[in-house]
Amino acid sequence: MIVDGTELTANDVLITGGAAGALFIISTVLLSPDDHLVVVRPNYATNLETPRAIGCSISFVDLPFERGFGIDFEELSAAVTPQTRIISVTCPHNPTGVMFSEAELRRLAELAARRDCLLMVDETYRDLSLSGSLPLAATLGKHVVSVSSLSKAYGVPGIRVGWIINSDPSLQELFLAAKEQISICGSVVNEWIGEQILAQRETFLERTLPEWRSRLAHVADWIDQEPLLEWVRPSGGVVCFPRMRRAPAGGTDAFYRRLVEKYGTYVGPGHWFEMPDTHFRIGYGWSGRQELESGLLAISKALRD
Repeated sequence: MIVDGTELTANDVLITGGAAGALFIISTVLLSPDDHLVVVRPNYATNLETPRAIGCSISFVDLPFERGFGIDFEELSAAVTPQTRIISVTCPHNPTGVMFSEAELRRLAELAARRDCLLMVDETYRDLSLSGSLPLAATLGKHVVSVSSLSKAYGVPGIRVGWIINSDPSLQELFLAAKEQISICGSVVNEWIGEQILAQRETFLERTLPEWRSRLAHVADWIDQEPLLEWVRPSGGVVCFPRMRRAPAGGTDAFYRRLVEKYGTYVGPGHWFEMPDTHFRIGYGWSGRQELESGLLAISKALRD
């Protein structure tokens, strides 16, 4: 694959234990207590807790609901310091489902190059996009690292197959050395299964994408009729991050308890992503259609109890 003069080959791909394994490798290789990380927020634990455990300095660039969870490039640029090793983003974004435009992705790569740091793009949901996939981030320069897996778009999280893509041989050698210390290698059987899935990539996506779009439309109809919630409609991925218009009866803690204990429904509360618990993540890709409909109804009931 060649984009913008950057050629990628099989040697630029390192297989890992899922995207989580890839993110752990990148953090442990590149970050130390003397380094600095810039990460967008909301975000999820793997992108936050491993750097914290390492002890590096972290600056957050928050994506406000009121701005459609869009990134402020001036704020991002101001957060970068001479000690910054990595700018960490996800696209499509988890937990909101918001996507960068191609121009924004290129702008991120240009900013990282100009400030002499790496751009890490978690692209786990890349193949689930309403408007077509963006360029593979790693094709935008040797200073850009792509992370992905088969867990989301292809529905096989149990085989734990992910990867790191980067065109800098010296950097990939460091990632490989870390992988050998962490896991030596992956399961040959699981990697063979992953190979078979990717060999039928288009066939898988031909089935997945129409169903995903239908489910997203169903969630959108529900929120349009639910006066207690508001959202930024996703443009990629299989998650969304609605916000309560007002605190539910008994407060948010009581709402989450009711939802689980009374209605048997589970969502990701806002604090998972370092956001207020008036936000919560809904995943609409994994469960069956009937379970999804029941879960949405349960949320509406738990908001009112």
